[in-house]
Amino acid sequence: MRVSAELPLIDTASEGIHVALHTETFMKTLHITPHLALDAGELEFRFVRASGPGGQNVNKVSSAVELRFDAAGSSSLPQEIRARLIRLAGNRATADGVIIIDARRHRSQTLNRLDAIERLLELIREAAERRRPRIATAPTAASQRRRVEGKRERSGIKRQRGRVADDE
Repeated sequence: MRVSAELPLIDTASEGIHVALHTETFMKTLHITPHLALDAGELEFRFVRASGPGGQNVNKVSSAVELRFDAAGSSSLPQEIRARLIRLAGNRATADGVIIIDARRHRSQTLNRLDAIERLLELIREAAERRRPRIATAPTAASQRRRVEGKRERSGIKRQRGRVADDE
């Protein structure tokens, strides 16, 4: 994940994940691709209490993160990418085009926030890739022959399953 200098740095060490936060600002611009960036002001975070691991902290700390991104109204993304993004998001997108990502994998609110951002960026990267349209091709003569031969064999097998004639 490449972001501006103010973004928390993630170091995935063998022992676990260590997060270094810069205290001035959390982030300003998220660089998705070399030609595409997202203004961090378009992201809205909500923090709720998460179920699962966390011991006594579960009842005290709001560590789960709900990230909301108004894809339909985003000025950072071109129209075609916005449309693909909403389609790719599926059930995570509301009728208004707001994408909601729920992150509660980690015990730490910071890690959950980073997880939600990374999942959104991955979704946007996927939407930014333009799929090549499939070009329909006609089946070859050999493949048609093989298909018909297979059907003929199968039909013969099924014909043999019929009742046995009584020749007396």
